[in-house]
Formats: sequence, C-alpha cells, structure tokens
Amino acid sequence: MKKLVTILLVLTVSLTYAQKERELKLNKDKNLIEVTYYYDNGEVSQTGYYTVDGKLHGEWLSFCEEGNKLVSAKYDEGKKVGKWFYWSGNTLKEVDYSNNAITSVNQWTSSDAKVASNK
Repeated sequence: MKKLVTILLVLTVSLTYAQKERELKLNKDKNLIEVTYYYDNGEVSQTGYYTVDGKLHGEWLSFCEEGNKLVSAKYDEGKKVGKWFYWSGNTLKEVDYSNNAITSVNQWTSSDAKVASNK
C-alpha cells in the first residue's frame, strides 16, 4: 500500500508540472494507471495502461500528430503479446507476439483504398 501511495504522490506532483504533456488516472477497478501522452499541438500521442509497479499492460495506442492511429499494441505485465497493428499510408502490418517474441508477420497494401481504417 505504501508503494501505491508513493507512486500516486509522484504522479500527482509530476502532473502539476506537465499538464499538457501527459494525463494520469488510477483505475481502481483494474488496479492500473491509465496514461495519455500529448503532442505539443495538444493532439493525443499515446494512450495505455501501466501496472502499479510500472509495467506496460493492456492495449496501447499510438497516434500521429494529425490524430490518425499508427500502432495498436498489447502488453501483459510488460511483455508484448497478441496482435499488433502498424499503419503506414495504405499499408497495414500485423505482427503476432507471444511472450515478447514475434510468432508471425502479415502485411497488406492497397493502392485504391485504405486497409483497415486507422481513424
């Protein structure tokens, strides 16, 4: 419990000095820290969760400065797991992870239309 209080105190103090750079919230139901990072222009850069001991956990999303999704990723206690998606123009890359190791990679490209919308 002391560790959690200390982490929350540090996060609260850091929020005072960096309101526009990131936003942190404790999700009591999941016992996770929800975080949102921002670009200088105010657009969301990344969203995701940390465990109370600082490991990435659950779904993480990364966006470009215009707001389009660049990456959809999943973590389990700091390890890369599941399907990760990377968007770049009309190309979508799917990378499957299991326990931090790549198990397969697929890529789709379309010259006429977007592949799996990143909006």
